[in-house]
Amino acid sequence: MSHKETITISEFKATCLSVLDKVKRTGQPVLITRHGEPIAVIDPPPPPKKNKKWTGTFKSRGEITGDILSPVVNTIDWDVFNE
Repeated sequence: MSHKETITISEFKATCLSVLDKVKRTGQPVLITRHGEPIAVIDPPPPPKKNKKWTGTFKSRGEITGDILSPVVNTIDWDVFNE
């Protein structure tokens, strides 16, 4: 893995939050050194897991057993249709 940026431990200590934000934003790792020797690598986080869409989540759990389009009761029984 190649490192685009190398910073010293003292620079990292002074700018820690901005370095972490930059790594996350750019996706580029940063190498931290002490006296010219590598001591740590800040890697970007893995991409977030995508949530399943809620539509279709019950497709393997349910079963349609009747007419799902027609009214549950007969329209003759509704007062609104008898006026």
